Amino acid sequence: MQPSKTVMTPEEIQQAKEKLDNLWRTSQNQEAKVFAYELLEQQAIQDDAKSLAEVYNSLGIVYWNLSDYPKALEYLSKSLLISEEIENKRGIASVLGNIGLVYSDLSDYPKALEYYSKALLILEEIGNKVGIASNLGNIGNVYNYLSDYPKALEYYSKALHIGEEIGSKYGNAANLGNIGLVYSDLSDYPKALEYYSKALLIFEEIGNKLGIVSNLVSIGNVYSNLSDYPKALEYYSKALPIFEEIGNKVGIATNLMNIGIVYWNLSDYPKALEYYTKALHINEEIGNKVGIAINLGNIGIVYKSLSDYPKAIEYYSKAFHINEEIGNKVGIASNLGNIGSVYATKESTYYDVKKAEVYLQKSLVLAEEIGAKVVRKEAYEQLHKLRLNEEHYKEALEFQTKSIALEKEIQSIEAKKQADRFDNERKTAEREKQIAVERARYEERESILRNILPDSVTDRLVKGENPIADHFETASVLFMDLVGFTSLASIAPPKQIVYLLDAIFQKADEVVETFGLEKIKTIGDGYLAVGNVTTPLENHQKATAQAALQLLITMRDFVVNIPSDLGDTNWIKDMNDIEIRIGIHTGEVVAGIIGKNKYTYDLWGDAVNVASRMESNSEAGRIHISEQFAKSIESYPEFSLIPRGEISIKGKGTMNTFWLEKGK
Repeated sequence: MQPSKTVMTPEEIQQAKEKLDNLWRTSQNQEAKVFAYELLEQQAIQDDAKSLAEVYNSLGIVYWNLSDYPKALEYLSKSLLISEEIENKRGIASVLGNIGLVYSDLSDYPKALEYYSKALLILEEIGNKVGIASNLGNIGNVYNYLSDYPKALEYYSKALHIGEEIGSKYGNAANLGNIGLVYSDLSDYPKALEYYSKALLIFEEIGNKLGIVSNLVSIGNVYSNLSDYPKALEYYSKALPIFEEIGNKVGIATNLMNIGIVYWNLSDYPKALEYYTKALHINEEIGNKVGIAINLGNIGIVYKSLSDYPKAIEYYSKAFHINEEIGNKVGIASNLGNIGSVYATKESTYYDVKKAEVYLQKSLVLAEEIGAKVVRKEAYEQLHKLRLNEEHYKEALEFQTKSIALEKEIQSIEAKKQADRFDNERKTAEREKQIAVERARYEERESILRNILPDSVTDRLVKGENPIADHFETASVLFMDLVGFTSLASIAPPKQIVYLLDAIFQKADEVVETFGLEKIKTIGDGYLAVGNVTTPLENHQKATAQAALQLLITMRDFVVNIPSDLGDTNWIKDMNDIEIRIGIHTGEVVAGIIGKNKYTYDLWGDAVNVASRMESNSEAGRIHISEQFAKSIESYPEFSLIPRGEISIKGKGTMNTFWLEKGK
């Protein structure tokens, strides 16, 4: 007999999906792939459409990370179909955004924008800020690829602002790195390094390997552009083993090519060839035709530098045919010019004026058609040399003049880029200033919220969790009330009453926090605190008993000095000492957020009601506890439990209760 398959419970499946998400987020893609297939089998058994769609979506992302784009699209399409059938808007938006990622990697930017925009509309409709920030960043990526830097910065800044608002470290790091890419393209390398470094620190903090490695490569590229090749190699070398560890083949190939470019710039042609060839093999393995063509062209450049003209022609031609197949006109024009340059080299056995003329003219025509000025300039330079070799000086001068004119245009473009850079800097500074102002406002609001609600609850609210409703099997509930305070309020001025209450409850807060309890709220002159609810608290009954005893001591010795600027305080001579009474019970409670505008985190349940009854039936200067609470602390010698006997408790009937005092 075959062993039967263990069927996971819905809770186990949810935990497994969270593990799967964590695996691909931390770039452990091979393990994630295996785990995803196990989950798929479970989902087939469970027949849960929503969960099945989520697993297909995660599996699509795993294949995207592994650069297997057909497989990625296959699983993402399955997920989209199911999500649309069950009308799961959140799921639809997630899959649409992920399909956009695949098309972006395939350089199909119109398709990528289409899917990102569809996802963004749905996410804005359902108010999912995490998703909104993610898609804004992805749209920024597309505009960056298209060299529309103002648009790219606009979307990155929007995404960064939302990410900071919701506390998304991953999103913030991704957008900081993307802003660095923009500044790098604008040749503002100090700014680029600043943003890359900020992003790298966050990715290292959260352990996101893909983020770490991407920024290492970006920093390496900056140093390469600055001709600091040792530094560039240092960063590329750090990145390579991480790419290999996470199995990101596009990243491995790109990084190998970058290392090859460094060695070519250092005139170490054997090393350059070694790395270009490694990159080529990986691009061929994953079917990345753009990468294949680039590496073939780079290998051709190395062979021309080595004066191995047959090999140079061979690799230029291979690159040309692939670029022709995929319709990459810039690549075609560049390859035609490179082939023409070999035929135009007098030292080459391939020196052929007519062939050189044909290839260079074709390169010129295509470059002019697509506006590739650098390619045109290089073709004019080669034609200039060709005419000099043939002693056609007049024509040589004409080509030289055209080359110089294009050089000036290119420099003019660079000057415009420089001007754009300064303009972008100014706009970015204004945006950052605005973001800083808004961030300060947000932090102020959050600070106020943290003073109203427990920290852990505030964090959940900020992250968008709603509704918040929790069940706790065991908690200790403490009620404290100021005895005789109601009559006092009738003779004291309002400002002084509020000042007095504030001073008393601040002292109570200090005591409660010392013993690890959480204040829930004040009700008039009453005070409610709880142990083991918002934060786990070991031996919460003992901590609550200690807090209650300390409250008696603190309030007995506490002296309030009311400032003279709050008015006449003669009424104080007519008042009695303010005393407190306390009631405590332990048991299960329900806690949650009530309201949308003025949030209240409150407790419900029998334990709360009994604790309230213990307080109302207590006496001034005493702590009244239930029998259940007494049993939970009876083994501690620091407490003395004085039987009060059976008393009638409203809503509960007769209960056996105790007084809590300090042990001897």
